[in-house]
Amino acid sequence: MKSVFKFLFLGMVGLPMLAQADDSVPAWQLEVREVSLSYSNTTVGNPREYQNSPISAYSSDSQYSIVGKLDTFLNRNDETSLWSNNLMLNYGKLKIKPVDQAPETSESADKILLSTDYALKFWKVLEADMGPFAQLAFQTEFTANQGSPRYKAFSGREGVKLFEGNWVKELYAAVLEEYDMTYSRDRNMKYGWEVGVRAEYPVREGVKWTGTAHYTDYVHYTKYVPTDLKYDLELTTKLEVDLTDTLAFAPYVSYRRGQARGTNKVGSNLMIGLQLKYADLFNL
Repeated sequence: MKSVFKFLFLGMVGLPMLAQADDSVPAWQLEVREVSLSYSNTTVGNPREYQNSPISAYSSDSQYSIVGKLDTFLNRNDETSLWSNNLMLNYGKLKIKPVDQAPETSESADKILLSTDYALKFWKVLEADMGPFAQLAFQTEFTANQGSPRYKAFSGREGVKLFEGNWVKELYAAVLEEYDMTYSRDRNMKYGWEVGVRAEYPVREGVKWTGTAHYTDYVHYTKYVPTDLKYDLELTTKLEVDLTDTLAFAPYVSYRRGQARGTNKVGSNLMIGLQLKYADLFNL
């Protein structure tokens, strides 16, 4: 494990430092990919089986919710590489009032993600850059969910990525190492593989379709923790209608599906909603 994280450290720190030695240093860019407020209807499958899971998406109630999201990137792009640093905050709360009972609240989303990603540009494929990449990330939550501990994990990814294409903005395949610190007595090293894609397509002027998909398959664990996932699938499709240059209105559908090691039933989360989204790009 130490050798893996040593390699990742060199990829994240050493290579960008070498790139900065070039006289033609490009400007940094702040990409505000999404600042949004979403209203959605959430349908959760088998929530009782996942009531002790630290992942809010599988243990929440099936009701209406409001979700706020911030997704920003600090990028350094040159002719040979792309260095991206991401901060993503996502939090959703739903409130229900059963008949003759006190109001109840539940999280429908809760995620804090910090990551740094370094990709090299070796080839041109489908008008996009392609090359090896490495990523370091830390993920946690704002609050613990329904009595379970707060999710905390470091992860590293190494693989090949296609990026900055006209339609395909990112397509990657990677091996995954994840150090899960959610349970203090059962800290767990997990290994697996992951694929992901993010695409955009202009339907007509002022209207754009966007879609993302991520699939993670865990193949080895150092400890048995019943709430650890065997696999995790996330899909999102969205139709963005421009209101201004930076503001858009977007109906969307989001689906997440996974299975924990301690049950033979699948957990799922389906969200259908409307979103008001702000996005912009700043040269620094």
